[in-house]
Amino acid sequence: MSTDLNTLRQLAHLSRLEFNEGNEQKMLADLNEILNWVDQLNNLDTSHVEPLVHLSYELNVMRPDEPRNTVSHAEGLKNAPRKDSDYFRVPKVLE
Repeated sequence: MSTDLNTLRQLAHLSRLEFNEGNEQKMLADLNEILNWVDQLNNLDTSHVEPLVHLSYELNVMRPDEPRNTVSHAEGLKNAPRKDSDYFRVPKVLE
């Protein structure tokens, strides 16, 4: 499986990439190498491999979600680098 220069340019346009002449040839060679590798994977016999549903057979032990305050308001503000009465002071993000 190989890709031509026209297909690479269409892919570059769709992904908003720009290549100069030298990088275009290198990218084409790299893309063809990747596609050839994937094509080799497609040729593998996986008829005796069971489908993978989960990466691990471990189960999560879930605890009930119970809302509670673990830190009081005063304790939360105690270690704040800057505070203003009852609030954290942070640098302005939006103009």
